[in-house]
Amino acid sequence: MTSHVVNPSSSAVQAPSLRRRMACFVYEGMMLFGIGLIPGAIGALFVAMTGHVHPLQSDSALRVIAFVIYGIYFTWFWSGRGQTLPMQTWHIRVVMADGQPLSQARALLRYGVACLWFAPAAVFTSLNHWARWDALAAIGVGVVAYAMLALLHPQRQFWHDAICGTQLIDAPLQPRSKR
Repeated sequence: MTSHVVNPSSSAVQAPSLRRRMACFVYEGMMLFGIGLIPGAIGALFVAMTGHVHPLQSDSALRVIAFVIYGIYFTWFWSGRGQTLPMQTWHIRVVMADGQPLSQARALLRYGVACLWFAPAAVFTSLNHWARWDALAAIGVGVVAYAMLALLHPQRQFWHDAICGTQLIDAPLQPRSKR
């Protein structure tokens, strides 16, 4: 196994381009859509087998279950290899500000704080009882605004990374060693 530690003086490392990070974000969204089908499939299987709807199949319960599944997904990949599949595709890795890999606790913290992407717009739309499509549009605007805030960070990092002491770095393909 190769070490993924970068130069400890990497605290001044410039983040990968915002365009690349947003392309990775879109790809990640497609992955999460597929992963998010798991709770629904489990619920549908339960109904098919028992003929009963379980309280854990409510909209709120399914959202909480999906949130937990997503948390496991991100924490596992960020603390293990520093990359999810979309991050590998776009050659981006998340590391600590000193270049060290993330611990599971730090990866979980980053996942929680990364809710800043969605939380403000989601809370706003919920408090105003906006319809589903209006809420989705507002969340989209919130995501774009949050992404643009990275341009105000000295190293162009996302603010949840600044808060968590993590950073996104370029992760170019490593040439395969000949055996």
